[in-house]
Amino acid sequence: MKEFDEQALTECDGSQDGVPTYIAHDGKIYDVSASKIWKGGMHMKRHQAGRDLTAELPAAPHGEEVFERYPQIGVLLNKNDVADQHLPPWLARLLERYPLIRKHPHPMLVHYPIVFMFATAGFIVLALITGIRSFETTAFHCLGGGLIFTPLAMASGFLTWWINYQAKTMRQVRIKIVTSFFLLLDAIIIFSWRMLVPDIFFNRGADGFLYIFLICALVPMVSIIGWFGAELTFPLAKKEK
Repeated sequence: MKEFDEQALTECDGSQDGVPTYIAHDGKIYDVSASKIWKGGMHMKRHQAGRDLTAELPAAPHGEEVFERYPQIGVLLNKNDVADQHLPPWLARLLERYPLIRKHPHPMLVHYPIVFMFATAGFIVLALITGIRSFETTAFHCLGGGLIFTPLAMASGFLTWWINYQAKTMRQVRIKIVTSFFLLLDAIIIFSWRMLVPDIFFNRGADGFLYIFLICALVPMVSIIGWFGAELTFPLAKKEK
């Protein structure tokens, strides 16, 4: 039976006429080209063909018995062995010693800075509307939480990039990396400024307005990072012309 590596599987995504539609599950490769639900290489506008869907199946409303409907045309080479060839040596050794790290924490950690940064801006808006000082204090505390978790989310994001995408240059990843560094820099500036000048928010001069602007800027930056992260995880189906 024919052997496929991840790159060869990716080329069989059914996105164009004449390109077969293959999917992988549990090391086996199935040909779903004849299936209407995989037309165009996309299933339910969420699952892209040309990929290993083993990790995605538990979230599906069916079991692996559905794969029995399609012919198995090959086997998928050990994903970890292939991917590890592209990893830095220190990371490959770490994954070999602690394989649990392959269940990388990025999908979990990334939610914390999103929530904390949005909460920072939200409580600042409440403080502006109500004039209640405790809302501003809560915003500062939320910013501290965001400042703690942002570097952790970034580090786990790089780990995901190395393991899942072999550190390939991708438009979404470039945007996420650049925006994440700007987000972290903005949060550091705001937090440091608030520490040095505790009443900066209540200064209605240029400094106070700049401080509020920097806080509000957290929202679009987090939104951009989240949008392109979702685009990687749930690629949009291309409309047929």
